[in-house]
Amino acid sequence: MTYEGDGNINVPQRREIPHYHGDGTRILFVISALILIVAQSTGADLPLSTTGAVVSAVILVIAAGVTNPAQSGIHWFNALLAVLGTLLFGTTAVNHYRAGISLLDPSFVYVEMLAILSLVALYLTTRTIRGISMRSES
Repeated sequence: MTYEGDGNINVPQRREIPHYHGDGTRILFVISALILIVAQSTGADLPLSTTGAVVSAVILVIAAGVTNPAQSGIHWFNALLAVLGTLLFGTTAVNHYRAGISLLDPSFVYVEMLAILSLVALYLTTRTIRGISMRSES
């Protein structure tokens, strides 16, 4: 078995870690952060203030940056971020749709994209937590 690490903590290479989807989650969080900044700067009707959008983007990027297979705690935090994003943006997207906002309206598109990215991140993070739990049981 080949390991990555600095000699103190050995972590199996990613391809050898079953159900690890931290890389995918990392990508989704960075994309979500970019969309948050672009949407807020173009005046989209987001369920966050300007400060809230920027702080959320910073938190997503930091979470993406520290995500790794050696620490299970970050995956629980990622799951929390994904749940919050799914609830916040999913609810807003449904409310926009029910209010009759056009499906091509930029505000709806941004909020819908953020809801979908959060939902997929939640799935990947849940799979990762499941994989980590299965490893610790064996």
